Amino acid sequence: QVQLVESGGGLVQAGASLRLSCVVSGRISRSYAMGWFRQAPGKEREFVAAISWSGASTDYADSVKGRFTFSRDNNQNTVYLQMNDLKPEDTAVYSCVANSIHLGPLYYYDEYDYRGRGTQVTVSS
Repeated sequence: QVQLVESGGGLVQAGASLRLSCVVSGRISRSYAMGWFRQAPGKEREFVAAISWSGASTDYADSVKGRFTFSRDNNQNTVYLQMNDLKPEDTAVYSCVANSIHLGPLYYYDEYDYRGRGTQVTVSS
C-alpha cells in the first residue's frame, strides 16, 4: 500500500513563505511523477505544480509561477513545495499526488493514482 503524507502547512501573513513536504512510502516504483493540487473552500480543485520522476522537469500554474518551487529528493522519497510571497488567494488545502507509471509531469488530478490527505495553508492579509 502506498501512502503520501503532507506536512508544513500553517497560518502565515501575506508575503511570508512556507515549505510543504510530502513523504511517499509503501510499494511504489522507484520512478514516479508527482504533483501538488489545492482546493479552497467553495472552489474547485486546481493544479498547482508537477514534477517529473527525476526532478529535471517541472511546471506550474500561472498563478504560482515565479513564487513556488517544486523539488524532490528521491533518496528520501520526499517532495517539497517551497512557497514564497504567499497571497491570501493561496489559502487552500494542498494535496500531493503520485503516479506510479508515468515519468513526466502530469496536469490532471485524475491522472494520479495516489493521493495524500492534504495540509492546510492559510494566508492572512
